[in-house]
Amino acid sequence: MSDPRRHVIYVHGLWMSGGEGLLLRHRLSRELGCAVHAFSYAAVTHGMEEIAAQLQEFVRDLDPATVDLVGHSLGGLVIYRFLERYPRQPPGRVVFLGSPCVASKAAVQAGHSQFMTALMGRSVAEELLTPRERRWRFDRPLGVIAGSYSFGFGQLLAGFEEESDGTVAVSETRLPGASDHIVIPVSHMGMLVSARVARETGHFLKEGRFSLR
Repeated sequence: MSDPRRHVIYVHGLWMSGGEGLLLRHRLSRELGCAVHAFSYAAVTHGMEEIAAQLQEFVRDLDPATVDLVGHSLGGLVIYRFLERYPRQPPGRVVFLGSPCVASKAAVQAGHSQFMTALMGRSVAEELLTPRERRWRFDRPLGVIAGSYSFGFGQLLAGFEEESDGTVAVSETRLPGASDHIVIPVSHMGMLVSARVARETGHFLKEGRFSLR
């Protein structure tokens, strides 16, 4: 039975629109029995403060009793800044998928090129091109899924010599204060079509922990 007052919001990453998460959203909707929405934003032209304000309006328009948030890649940092700026939200849980929580070697390497810096845009410049200390201090559980199949454009930039999903290193996804963290053998974009990632995301949103140990 569907729950009309429970909503899940999927927040996409850089250079995406939300459409790339269609399969993940469909699986989560079936698993959780609720609506799963895609929040779309302009990562290149908008700064994080503006994006967070847009997400606040998006949530307000839904008027949810419960709201869960799922962020892929940069989308995780959007959620982080949103909760930091607007902490008074309906209850719910959060899952990050391959989000560079504490660093992004690939983004820093790309940032050495003025062309790539412009291409990545304002939100990446604010969040990933200078060192930032982050810790999960929000009153809702956070689960983090990292990928370990090293295939992606970021591998060419960063030349990872550690476990990564081809764009983000596993070590870069480990956010202090998170409730749970697991590593699944998928690439950065592959996690969006992985049935296993969808199951673990749904499990965390229901139980506050992953099933994998």
